[in-house]
Amino acid sequence: MPRFKDFVPHGVIPAVLLPFHDDLSIDEASYRAHLRDVTSVRGLAAITTNAHSSEVASCTLDEQRRVLEITMDEIGDTTPVVAGVYCEGSLEGQRIARMATEGGASALLVFPSGIYTFGQRPEMAVEHIKRIADATDLPLIIFQYPPSGGQGYPMATLERICDEVPTVRAIKDWSANPQLHDRQIRRLQSRPRPVNVLTTHSAWLFSSLVLGCNGLLSGSGSVIAELQARLFEAVQANDLAAARALHDRIMPTAEVFYAEPWVDMHNRMKEALVLLGKLPRAVVRPPLVKIPAAEIERIRQALIAAGLL
Repeated sequence: MPRFKDFVPHGVIPAVLLPFHDDLSIDEASYRAHLRDVTSVRGLAAITTNAHSSEVASCTLDEQRRVLEITMDEIGDTTPVVAGVYCEGSLEGQRIARMATEGGASALLVFPSGIYTFGQRPEMAVEHIKRIADATDLPLIIFQYPPSGGQGYPMATLERICDEVPTVRAIKDWSANPQLHDRQIRRLQSRPRPVNVLTTHSAWLFSSLVLGCNGLLSGSGSVIAELQARLFEAVQANDLAAARALHDRIMPTAEVFYAEPWVDMHNRMKEALVLLGKLPRAVVRPPLVKIPAAEIERIRQALIAAGLL
């Protein structure tokens, strides 16, 4: 059962990383330390695990269960936990949803199926979310990908999902389109049963938050949770001078984390935590590979520019 009943996804929600040993097994001690470090930040609403940032694509279901067990054991009594539902098929999504619900998660982050890259019919998307919702009573966060890649939901499909699945309480918006982002904020958050927009546009976080998002859910929170929490607080208070100053500190990290190729974003965040003395190593699981020394040096310089190192 969730330890935070009636949790509505909102506010600042960092997505944590998953450390590995050199033999690619999960480094449980370092993961626990990472959880304690991130959740020591004032102003967080929750944390997310078993998502992109924790390399969920390379974790078995048993490993995902273990990651959630460690998370709940370490911080579950003090912090709501959002668990990812990353899968190709809806039946596997149901299995993951049941596991996370039984494990104590407070909400689920539902990824789109990779099948959509071949084409997407609205009824497919609705059926996928409905089946996962049938397996749990937890609030759902729909992960909205860029529509150009085929996995993002058209606005009409997204609204239909919200109409037909009442447990959808938020979206994690990675539409990568400011105009669409603004439209989703206005339309989803003004519904009779509001659906919060949690931005994950970390490369332009200040601009995104000013549009009126009710929160943010971001892997870079694994490194800069405090700056994100302060930025969100400043925007909510309409203190744009303070928000701009925080934006100036965040941008050096955003520019190195979210450089091409994007697939290395969380790889780079691990390197940042090693440079900050918060992780012992930056091991990633294949097909990810270690980034070159020159890029690590750019990360070091960005941390200095952000006042973190």
